[in-house]
Amino acid sequence: MTVVGLGAVLAASAEAYTVVKIVGGMYLVYLGVSTLWQSRTRRRAVVDAEPAPVPSPGSSWRAGFLTNLLNPKIAVFYTGLLPQLVPPGWPTAPTLALLVLVHGLLGIVWLGGYSILLTRARATLEKPSVRRVLDRITGTVLLGFGAAVVAEAR
Repeated sequence: MTVVGLGAVLAASAEAYTVVKIVGGMYLVYLGVSTLWQSRTRRRAVVDAEPAPVPSPGSSWRAGFLTNLLNPKIAVFYTGLLPQLVPPGWPTAPTLALLVLVHGLLGIVWLGGYSILLTRARATLEKPSVRRVLDRITGTVLLGFGAAVVAEAR
């Protein structure tokens, strides 16, 4: 968004920023409620039930894209920090695009390592009791963060 100037709109318009913040907070509330609901229904599931289907790469990408799009802090990061990192005399748009690419690559490396770690811990994390506790903690945290973001935006 920063490279094409849309992030500047959020930085310049308090109303647009507030709308994105409220929608993002409501999305966190939705994710929290969904996670809590799934932990409740998972408790009733039969232990020998079929494993959950693996999400398609497209659905995972859409969820990540939506999460970042509705996160105003990402827009503020890109509009507030990255432009300051462009060296004087360098072309702004290509340099910002390069910085965004570097940030994306760092995220891929970090999340890739995180993914490897979680894959190794999979047997423990798939135990129903562990999964239920983690889902409840995650759902509660998401719900709390979402409520705090919406309340702060008002």
